[in-house]
Amino acid sequence: MRDVRYKRGFTLVELLLALIVTGIILAAVTTLAFAVGAANDTTDDTSQKQSQVRYATLRISELIRHCKLICGTPSGEIAIWRADNNGDGQININELVYIERGAGGDYLRLCEFPSSDTTPVELSDISTLSTSDYIVTYVPLVPQCSNVEFGFLPELPPQSRFVSISFDVVENDIVRQYQISAALRGWAGNLLNGSGDNIVSDDD
Repeated sequence: MRDVRYKRGFTLVELLLALIVTGIILAAVTTLAFAVGAANDTTDDTSQKQSQVRYATLRISELIRHCKLICGTPSGEIAIWRADNNGDGQININELVYIERGAGGDYLRLCEFPSSDTTPVELSDISTLSTSDYIVTYVPLVPQCSNVEFGFLPELPPQSRFVSISFDVVENDIVRQYQISAALRGWAGNLLNGSGDNIVSDDD
């Protein structure tokens, strides 16, 4: 008599259970991968915005610390006499830098003028100076922010020796407030006339 052995296969119930378990495992892996990807995207976005804030802090602090004068606030921006490059004791177009915040206070950027333009500018005219009349170069600092506010001490420009810039940045759905503060190291108040509304050509 032959020994007949039957090889037993999976039943339908066992196959269904295996498919259900496999589906649960795949769903868990997919959810975990999505969560890790979302966390990485959030971290990358936050890191990018914090890098922009650090860069803006460095650029603005250095600019204000080494400038000669905070000239005024034309159109709500900050006009800065960066340096007297040609030593003529006058503000030239190519020596000006603007810190712009936009009409809605929703960004920070620098507006620089090309070095070829040496047109002298009266301090009293800076309040009405329009950047659209000149060729300018823009340097983005914080492209996306809100509630940008400028503060000056001890008085408004051109008497200001201290500048603060505050703004809000949304990071990971949380609004964080930042402030950049800087003081002028070499305020050129000796170049102002008696009324403080213009630059004289020398400091005698």
